[in-house]
Amino acid sequence: MSKNLYVGNLSYSVDENELENLFAQYGTTKSVRIITDKYTDQSKGFGFVEMEENDAAEAAISALNGMDLKGREIKVNEAREKTERPQRGGYR
Repeated sequence: MSKNLYVGNLSYSVDENELENLFAQYGTTKSVRIITDKYTDQSKGFGFVEMEENDAAEAAISALNGMDLKGREIKVNEAREKTERPQRGGYR
């Protein structure tokens, strides 16, 4: 069973290939996605990595959480399930 990991505090210069290569040292990655601003296409400084095996995901969390990557101490942990956000604003 796969596990989705949150990766935060990324340098804006880190790309998906670099992130995939980093996590591939611990097991097979199913997907890697860095979240970008929809208007500027610039990284928002966080992303998600889906690991194929739970053991590989746990090894990656242990090894990479707090690691320095391009001058920033990255945060790696299990991603929380996406929840519905309340609708914002709007005038009636």
